[in-house]
Amino acid sequence: MFNQFNFANSEAFYLLLLIPVAIVWYWFRHGESHAHLQISEFTFFKSGGTSIRSTLRHLQFIVVLLAFTLLVVALARPQSSSAKQNVSVEGIDIMLAMDISSSMLAEDFRPNRLAAAKEVAKDFIKDRPSDRIGLVVFSGESFTQCPLTSDHNILISLLDEIKSGMIEDGTAIGDGLATSVSRLKESDAVSKVIILLTDGENNRGFIDPQSAAEIAKVFGLRVYTIGVGTIGTAPYPVQTPFGLQYQQVEVRIDEPLLKNIAAMTNGKYFRATNTESLREIYAEIDQMEKSKVDITEFHRKHEEFLPYALAALVLIAINFILGISIFRRFP
Repeated sequence: MFNQFNFANSEAFYLLLLIPVAIVWYWFRHGESHAHLQISEFTFFKSGGTSIRSTLRHLQFIVVLLAFTLLVVALARPQSSSAKQNVSVEGIDIMLAMDISSSMLAEDFRPNRLAAAKEVAKDFIKDRPSDRIGLVVFSGESFTQCPLTSDHNILISLLDEIKSGMIEDGTAIGDGLATSVSRLKESDAVSKVIILLTDGENNRGFIDPQSAAEIAKVFGLRVYTIGVGTIGTAPYPVQTPFGLQYQQVEVRIDEPLLKNIAAMTNGKYFRATNTESLREIYAEIDQMEKSKVDITEFHRKHEEFLPYALAALVLIAINFILGISIFRRFP
C-alpha cells in the first residue's frame, strides 16, 4: 500500500500571484491613511503607552492573506490517492545437473569448460530470484551438491566449491539425470525443469540415460540438455614428468542421446561451442521458463479540499470578530 498527494486544479495556484500585489497596495494605503504632525518633543506620547489596537493594527490584513491562501489551496483540489498491489508468484523449481568429469577441464572455453559453466550458471541463478534452484553434479557417479533452495547465496557458494576430481572420473549421464529427477519428483511447483550439461558420452553409472528420461517424463519434468565443446578437437592439459603440457583431444558428445532426452520430456537440446554461446543458451532457457507473476492494482482517490476551505472560513470569521470588537470597523 502506498499513498500519493497531488492537485487536480494546480493552475489555481496562479492566484497566489495576487498576494504580492495586495501587500504593495496595503503598504501604500496604510502609509497614506496616517496624518502628519510636527512636534518639538515626544515626552507626552511616551507617557501614554501603546494601545492593543495599535499593536495589532496589521493583524486583520495578515488573517485575510492566510484565508485567501487557504481558499486558493482548496480551489486547487488537493487529492490523496492510495494504491494497493496484490502480487502472486508461481515459481519454478529447477535442478542444474552439471558434468564435472576430467574432460570438463579442456580449454576450448576460457579458462576451461567447468569454470565457464559455473560462471554462466551463477548469472542464471541471480536472474531468477523467485525460483527454487538446486544443483546435482556427476562424473563416474552423481550426488546432490545442493537441494532445491530459495537461498541463492548458499547455492552460489556451493557451486563455487565444485571441482573436477571430487568424485570418481567418468560420465554417468543417466545417474546425474536420475538424481535430479529424485530431487524434483515430489515438487508441487507449477513447472519443474532440469538443465543437464555435459561434454561427453555416457560411459559409467548404474542407470541408463534413456530409462532416466522415461522417469522424468512420468513425473512431468522438462529436461533441457546442453552439450559443451568445440567442433573437432580441444586443448586438454596433461601433467607429465616434464610439467604441464597440452594435447589436442577429440570432442565427442553423444548428441543423439541428448536430443532424445530433450524430445522425450518436451525440452530442447543446445550445443555450446564457446562461453558466449553458452550464455545465449541459458538466456534462451531463462526466457522460455519465466515465472508467472500476477499483479492486481487498486487505486482510490480522496478529495482533501474540505479542511483547507473550513480553515479559511474560520479565519474569515476571526477577521469579522476582530473588526467588530478590537478595531470597530463594522456598525
